[in-house]
Amino acid sequence: MPKMKTSKTASKRFRKTGTGKLRRQQAMRQHLFEKKSSKRTRSLAGTVDVHSGDVKRIKRLLAER
Repeated sequence: MPKMKTSKTASKRFRKTGTGKLRRQQAMRQHLFEKKSSKRTRSLAGTVDVHSGDVKRIKRLLAER
């Protein structure tokens, strides 16, 4: 059976932690900051865990199966 190819778009959007969890950036943090409060902008900074329901599909995109 041929090797699974990594989805390059997924590899740019998701990172794997040392313990094997998947992390992602939050949306709404690219532009149009004038209408967003500073508190909202700060809370959107950093990464969050990928939802448990999406992990299996994303791992497939990252060729981990």
